[in-house]
Amino acid sequence: MIIIIQFVNMEKNSSVETLAKEKLESLKVKFDDIIRAEVFFKEEKADVEKGKICEIRLSLPGPRIHASSNESSFHAATAETMRDLERQLGKRKNNLV
Repeated sequence: MIIIIQFVNMEKNSSVETLAKEKLESLKVKFDDIIRAEVFFKEEKADVEKGKICEIRLSLPGPRIHASSNESSFHAATAETMRDLERQLGKRKNNLV
């Protein structure tokens, strides 16, 4: 699986990057059809309470899967986005069986 991580209009954060890679690798173990993952971290300055956005697009056979979340930290946003992707992948896997 190819993993591409981009930090949009912000400094690179290696702890968040490592967390995203670890979570994607564990997702790949459960769902081996994943070919590519594109991860975008964005910071929205206007949103004081939250504003830390994690967006992930997965490429696999069939339509792409996409999830995004806006939380108070990048770690929380990454975790929430991964939960959403896992739900979507689980539904997709059940439909194929």
